[in-house]
Amino acid sequence: MATPHLSAAPGQFADTVLLPGDPRRARHIAERCFDDPEQVNEVRGALAFTGSYQGMPISVLGTGMGIPSASIYTTELVREYGVQRLVRVGSCGAVQEGLALRDIVLAVGACTDSGVNRARYAGLDFAATADFQLLRAAAEAAEARDHAVAIGNVHSADLFYDPRDTLVETMRGMGVLAVEMEAAGIYGVAAEHGVRALTVLTVSDHILSGEQTSSDERERTFDDMVDIALDGLLRDTARMR
Repeated sequence: MATPHLSAAPGQFADTVLLPGDPRRARHIAERCFDDPEQVNEVRGALAFTGSYQGMPISVLGTGMGIPSASIYTTELVREYGVQRLVRVGSCGAVQEGLALRDIVLAVGACTDSGVNRARYAGLDFAATADFQLLRAAAEAAEARDHAVAIGNVHSADLFYDPRDTLVETMRGMGVLAVEMEAAGIYGVAAEHGVRALTVLTVSDHILSGEQTSSDERERTFDDMVDIALDGLLRDTARMR
């Protein structure tokens, strides 16, 4: 049944959904990676497609920017369409010197200044973490491709333009790898509904050096993280059989 934000019919979403922020990246992923992709949503410009990858049913949906938007879409995917695996594939800003543009980050956990998970967790601090089996499978997929990845915590920010001058230094001191805007919300939705989630990120800009990629590059040249995510999902699927 359609929701206020998704027009797909029952069964049109696979039980696994990739979640880029940019709807145009969703189209790029479907056209590049899926066999026989079918568009299943365009409401509010949140493009979604369903197809298969090496025989595995798979969907992709552009969630827009920020925890509120990502939380709406992931909640509806789980509640109304029975989605069981949510995998964010997005961009991030590095805050550690050891990371470079286009490096890939697997987010074990997501720190945040958002209050969404406190709302879910009786006002207390909730540890928003990835599903270990999905994380392990993605790490193995990267290793099989001989592609190095950084594995650790990220920060899911409510503000893109944050006025707090010392926040990045706090992140660096606590070992946070990068900043993005959705993972903590997606991990919270997954925990609330008993499904599994993972976040795979590509460094699109470096907050310390000021280096950055263009919007076109972010849309079309972050294919390595998608390949790792898809291969990891294949490994996870094989383990579940």
